[in-house]
Amino acid sequence: MHLDAMDTTDTITSNNYLGKLPRTPLSFLVHISKPHKWWAFSSIAASVIAQILGIVAVYAISQLIDGFTAAETKDQKLNALWYGGAFFLILTAFERLLWRVSGFTGIIWLVEMHATGFRQMYQYLAEHSNTFFVNRFAGSLSNKVSNAVDGGTRLLERVLWGAGPEIISLIATLYFFWLVHYSIFLVMLVVVSSVLIINIYIVRKRRPLVISFSKASSKLRGEGVDMITNITAVRQYSAKIQELNRLDIAISDQAFKDKKQWLMGEWLSVFNTVVALLLTAGILMMVYILLQKNMATAGSLVLVLMLLGRVSFIFATLGNMLNGFIRIYGETEEGLKEILVPYEITDAPNATDLAINSGGGIMWDNVDFNFESNPAAVFSRFNLHIKPGQRVGLVGASGAGKSTFVSLLLRQHEINGGAIMIDGQNISQVTQDSLRSAIAVVPQEPALFHRSIRENITYGKPHASHEDIVSVAKKAQAHDFIMSLPEGYDTLVGERGVKLSGGQKQRVAIARAMLKDAPILILDEATSALDSESEVEIQKALHILMNGKTVIAVAHRLSTLREMDRIIVLDQGKIIEDGTHESLKDAGGTYAKLWSHQAGGFIVD
Repeated sequence: MHLDAMDTTDTITSNNYLGKLPRTPLSFLVHISKPHKWWAFSSIAASVIAQILGIVAVYAISQLIDGFTAAETKDQKLNALWYGGAFFLILTAFERLLWRVSGFTGIIWLVEMHATGFRQMYQYLAEHSNTFFVNRFAGSLSNKVSNAVDGGTRLLERVLWGAGPEIISLIATLYFFWLVHYSIFLVMLVVVSSVLIINIYIVRKRRPLVISFSKASSKLRGEGVDMITNITAVRQYSAKIQELNRLDIAISDQAFKDKKQWLMGEWLSVFNTVVALLLTAGILMMVYILLQKNMATAGSLVLVLMLLGRVSFIFATLGNMLNGFIRIYGETEEGLKEILVPYEITDAPNATDLAINSGGGIMWDNVDFNFESNPAAVFSRFNLHIKPGQRVGLVGASGAGKSTFVSLLLRQHEINGGAIMIDGQNISQVTQDSLRSAIAVVPQEPALFHRSIRENITYGKPHASHEDIVSVAKKAQAHDFIMSLPEGYDTLVGERGVKLSGGQKQRVAIARAMLKDAPILILDEATSALDSESEVEIQKALHILMNGKTVIAVAHRLSTLREMDRIIVLDQGKIIEDGTHESLKDAGGTYAKLWSHQAGGFIVD
């Protein structure tokens, strides 16, 4: 059954530690089994030998019957029964023992391989660019990882203790039919070969249907997670019916595709059952003729009957085995091909760690950039020099390029031309981890994990002492509200920090940035969503946080930028104004108009 060429030519290379991850299921399973190959070998060998012994035990019964019927005296009959029975018992005992050996070693192999698969898939997934995650449902991605790894484990489980032993049994059965009579062997060989070819052909035709069903399942889970994640918005807009209708479309699509692929498998099972019945009738007729001609014995009849029972079972279950196999195979393949796509951003082959030697000066040198989905240039021959320790504010209307500026500095996209330098080092030639370790970001909506406040604060410095945690929390104006919570620093914040207010989340995020103590700080609308009282507290914390760092602050609320050393006004990816707050406020340009508008109507200075 050639569903998966066992080579690793179709592979994706991970940046650091994964080597080559194959994108086809069987090759992937071989890859993640390599660290556990001795457990795998032991389990496979034990199951193969056990299945052969099971068939030999059937043959031993036929020989016992022939020996017993051929014996002429009572002692001869007893000896035939004794030795034949002992031989059968020994074979059966070793068969059972080997199945247990296969079970114990197979469990260790599959469990360890399962863990290796999840580890490597999530490691690979974590290396993808920001764009990869933005364009996909988080729930769908998690589902695809599970499909690939769980599906792979189920595939091996079915092969190891299901399809594999049955194939061995079928081969051994053909051999013993040859011992009975070559004509029975030939009939069996032709029928079995034909049935296998037909089954494989139909299963391969079913494969696209299975993949289509798997995609529909992933989409359904993604839609479900999306609704649950945004359940607050669903309730606020009374959109429950709308969302349920949207889910119903995905549910109906999944059900239709599931029924289509499943029914094809059921018809295959009907075909196999009919063939098995016809084959059994035909073989029994052949044995009857052989008995009439004294070309077969009573033992031969028993052997054929017992082997036909096995063959009928194999035929009856073959369709289900192949149906289950191809369904799991399709889910595994779909998961692998979704996750193991080439990285959009990779470290250079000889990338080095970024070294901050001069305080974190930033240079944009003739930078060109545009999004593939929008060919219009965001930046064209863009130049900017930010001195070490300088605090710079970025201002501009929506779409001016502020968020893209931040993304490019973090190397979340690759630029089309020019270079971005930090302390004279091209960020495309340093490792991504070292680049982002040198930059602390306080976003508008802090990304908090469903963990304790302590774990969220120490995210950038996991082994920080309790004293350090409390120190930065106090500087971030967060210590008092944390201590008022039921479990203090061990309080769980909920998914995405839902148990905390906007101001509390921001203060935790600022404490985290303080503890990280990176030389470059990005404030991305860090106070825009806060009330005035919270903003005062946050501004105190930010004032401490900015001390001694190179700062880039993106803000619509210009009152937050008055302490900046320099303010840059962007418009369609171009710098149209550059100066201090005081100089730009009185210059009569874009910044002056924005300041007048905010001071007059929105924020009183």
